[in-house]
Parts: sequence; structure tokens; C-alpha cells
Amino acid sequence: MWSQLARLIKCHSSTIEQRAYLRLQSMGPMTAFLDGALNEVETLKNFSSHYICKGRRSIALAATLLRQGEIVAIPTDTIYGLAGIVSDNSSIEKLYKIKDRDENKPLSISVNNVTKIKLWGIVDHLPEELLTNILPGPYTIILKRTQNLNPAFNPNHDTVGIRIPKFSFINCVADIVGPLALTSANVSNEPSCLYASEFKHLWPRLGGIFYDCNANRKLKSNFRRGSTIVDLSEPGYYKIVRFGVGGMSLIPFLQKNGLKDVN
Repeated sequence: MWSQLARLIKCHSSTIEQRAYLRLQSMGPMTAFLDGALNEVETLKNFSSHYICKGRRSIALAATLLRQGEIVAIPTDTIYGLAGIVSDNSSIEKLYKIKDRDENKPLSISVNNVTKIKLWGIVDHLPEELLTNILPGPYTIILKRTQNLNPAFNPNHDTVGIRIPKFSFINCVADIVGPLALTSANVSNEPSCLYASEFKHLWPRLGGIFYDCNANRKLKSNFRRGSTIVDLSEPGYYKIVRFGVGGMSLIPFLQKNGLKDVN
């Protein structure tokens, strides 16, 4: 499937890459960390692929690994995730292989703030400020996809799931490299993971494993359910696809905003 798509899609994204470049130029001192990360990644490759999510240095290291086509393990506000760059077809293929995931099963994307959602999903039909009231948070919002999204990403689907975790590290990385393809850090059909030690068997296949800098943070066991997935693609309606973290409080909020359960 991937070789076929590669032949069909010669180039995606000139405008997206321009946006990323302009965003990078506006970051000032961050550019120095990104320049230094290139050498640091090469130096550390033979020693360690484990990093702490703390400060601009680690953000730059994650962004550099992703730009090199690597898949990284990264904490979120729920379960551990595996991330690649949405616009990089080879990264997406690698992500599916690591997960041993059915190629017809779509991936979600993770963006850095609510204003970016409209670039990738159609939001015109949603009540004003609905998304800003629930995101960042433990929710995956399914919307009709826009033409900006890489055609090779979830090619047989006209919708896309969009995340903005309430975890600043992953959002800072997405701000630099663009939207991330995000999925749980486990082999398909295995339990979701809260800690990196739980997917140790995947470490050799990853470019980097990033750890929450708060090593003593205890995660609630119910976080293992992952984000609540809600389909908001149909005007006036919602559909809970997966009842996960935050699901109980989300439903009354959607109803308060005039949305009806599609069922």
C-alpha cells in the first residue's frame, strides 16, 4: 500500500513547510537548541536513546529525532504515545510496523493548540468556543479532514482524530515539527502503557524514549483507558466512539452546547 501511495503522491506540503519554517524563525533562542541537537543526537546514538522531558534542550532533541524520520515514545496527559511526523510518509509506515497495526486502522494527530485544529479538521459547524473549553485535555476529536492533511495519512478515511494533550512537552514539539501522528505505545491489541518500562520490548525499534520530568508522578489506573474519542463531524450531533478519561464530564458539556447523541 505504501509504495503505491509514494508513487501517487510526489510532493505534499509546500505551504505547511513554509508555515513551520516561519514559526521556527520566530522562536528566537530555540534555534540554537535545534542546531545543537543535531550533533547531540549523533553523539548519543551509540550510548543512549533515553531523555527527560525538561526544557528546550529535550524539546529540540525530540524534534530533531522526528525530523530524521524516527518514531519516539512520549508521555501525554493519559497513556504513553508513539509519535511520528504526519507529513513524513516513511515515518507513518514505520509507526504501523512498530505497532503491528492494521493499515486500514486510522491514526490520530496531535497539534499544539486549538487554533491549529481548523487547518486539519473542519470546525465551521461547531459552537463557538466549544473546542477551547475542552482542549487541551484528554479528548480525541473526530472531524472531517481538510485538504491540508497529507493524502497518504489515513488515505481511506474522510475524517481525522485530533488531540491536544494537556502536557506541554508534546505540544511544544508539535509546534516545531507540525502535527504528530500519535498512537498508543504498545503493540496492537496489547494493554495501553502508563510507564515506559511497560513497553520495554519496543525500545530497540524507537529513536528515542522520553520520560516525564516528574518521576514521582503517580498516574491513575483509569488513565490506561486512554483519551475519550468523540465524533463531532456531523453538524448538531456527537458520538462517543470510546469512553475514556474525562468521558463522564464531556457528555453533559456537549449537550449543554446543543449537541445531540447521534444514537
